[in-house]
Order: sequence, then structure tokens, then C-alpha cells
Amino acid sequence: MAQLTYRDAVRRGIAQEMRRDERVVLIGEDVAAAGGVFKTTPGLLEEFGPRRVLDAPISEQAILGAAMGAAMTGLRPIAEIMFSDFLAVCWDMVANEIAKTRYMTDGQVSLPLVIRTANGGGLRFGGQHSQSVENWAMAVPGLKVVLPATPADLIGLLAAAVRDPDPVLVLEPKALYPVRGEVPDGELLDTLGRARVLRTGGDATLVAVGAMVPRAVTAAERMAEQGVGCTVVDLRSLVPLDVRTLLDAVAGTGRLFTVEENPRLCGWGAEIASIVAEEAFPALRGPIVRITTPHIPLPSADTLEDLARPSVSRITDTVLKALG
Repeated sequence: MAQLTYRDAVRRGIAQEMRRDERVVLIGEDVAAAGGVFKTTPGLLEEFGPRRVLDAPISEQAILGAAMGAAMTGLRPIAEIMFSDFLAVCWDMVANEIAKTRYMTDGQVSLPLVIRTANGGGLRFGGQHSQSVENWAMAVPGLKVVLPATPADLIGLLAAAVRDPDPVLVLEPKALYPVRGEVPDGELLDTLGRARVLRTGGDATLVAVGAMVPRAVTAAERMAEQGVGCTVVDLRSLVPLDVRTLLDAVAGTGRLFTVEENPRLCGWGAEIASIVAEEAFPALRGPIVRITTPHIPLPSADTLEDLARPSVSRITDTVLKALG
């Protein structure tokens, strides 16, 4: 069992799949000689060579166009878009081409490719480099979306994404890159669409993904000191979504709180609330409450950014107030 940072886990996960399958290639801006702008890919060029680790120009369309063509011809590319905000530059390629090719060719052409990108705030990069775009992505039919919250989950879910026959968007919370976690030795392979219950309690269910998972856990620990027991569910995957684990957790507490970094309007928690209201309404003992970032561009100023994103204190205060 090793202790790895999240950024080191990215490198280990990519290397694991490149060693296992020679069809796996990596393409992106500064991913080769520079080792990635967030230092997630150092050493890959030296190990696998310039035919499999390719630096791209500053063109998101070129990166995804090359990855799409490579996938069509039998490779399994991993394409890095430096910041998730920049997906807006190539969203036509993602939403209209990559996500729909298998469907529109009646399965004759599949696109087994992975799009990796640094997502979310916490590093003072401002409104154009700090967005949480998971709500954009999960609205696109044909695109799978995962948000690993730990180094071990990152490796296992990245491996599952690389081996999947369909395109998968892996959103890496950039605020978690320096965070350490235990990672088992050997090859790791996880399952897309499987949530994980991190702790159990009888008073409320907190559901989170990505950078909000450790905050939800810490808030639950604080509330436990006050006699309030919370179940914490890390969804890990938004598409496909583990509805069974979600509903079981809500049935056990009767209260649901979503903890979302994405802006409130049309965030993933709204879909969760809709599912629970339809499927588990008799189990609810109170209204579903969403704890989110406001519907605003994320500020650059540290105090304002911290105020906008859901904090441990805001999660704790919101839950305790709702429970009375």
C-alpha cells in the first residue's frame, strides 16, 4: 500500500494502461517533455516515447480531432484538455461528434477514447479557469462522466474509462492534485457507475462528487460530535449513475442533501432530487436540500472564492438548520 498524491495517481493510472495495452496513446498540450501543466504526466515521454506521448498545439479542436480519428482507427487515446473550461472551445467535437458517432453509425464505428481535464475551483484561477462543468457534460447523450475523489479511485476509474467502448470524460478536481491517499499495490481496475458509501448515519444523507467529497466527510464528522449521524455517498460517476445506492441511502435516513461545486442552476443535484422525488418520495421526512456554488462566475479573490464554493462550515450549518 503506497501513499500517493492525486497528481501522482494520474501518472500511475495512465502508465498502467499504456503498459498493459500498446494501443493506448496520450495527447495534449505540454503532456510530453514538460510533464503536464499540473505535473500529472512526468516521465511518460521517457518511458513510452514520442509516438505514444504527443504534445499538441494550443488547439483543443486539434487535440480532440486527433483523438477521435485515432479511436476510429483502432487506438485507445487519452486526450488531455488542460482546463475543463476550455471544453467550451471544442464542445461541438464532444457533444455532436464524439458522443454520437457510435449511435449514428449503428455501431459500425465506436470511439473508445478518454478525455481528461482539470476541473473546478480552489486555486484562485478565476472565472475562466475554475468552472465545474459536470452539469454540461452529463447533459450530453452518449458521453460517460466520472469524477474520482481519491487517488485510488482515480487510477481504477481511469482504467475502466480507457477499457470502455464508449467515450468517457474524466473530470479531475484540480484542488485535489496535492492531496495524498492510500493506493493498493498492483493493477487497479474499478467499475463505472458504482457509488461508494463512505460512512453511515441515521439522520441525513449527504451526496457529493469530486472535491466536495472530503468536505462532506469532514462535515459529517463534525456533526457526529454533536450527535447527528450522516450517511455520506460519493457518487464517483454521474453517467452512468448508481441510482440503487443513492435510493438505499435516502431510504435509511429520510433526508437528502446534495453537495455540489457546479453552479446551482441545472446542477447535477437537480437531477438527483428529481430521481429521489419520483422513486423514494414516501421515504422522505423533509425537503431535499441542495448545497451549491451560486449561479455566478467564480471569483479570483481568495475570500470570495472560498465563500462561493460549499465549505465544511456551510454544509454543517445547512444540515443542522434543516434538521432543526
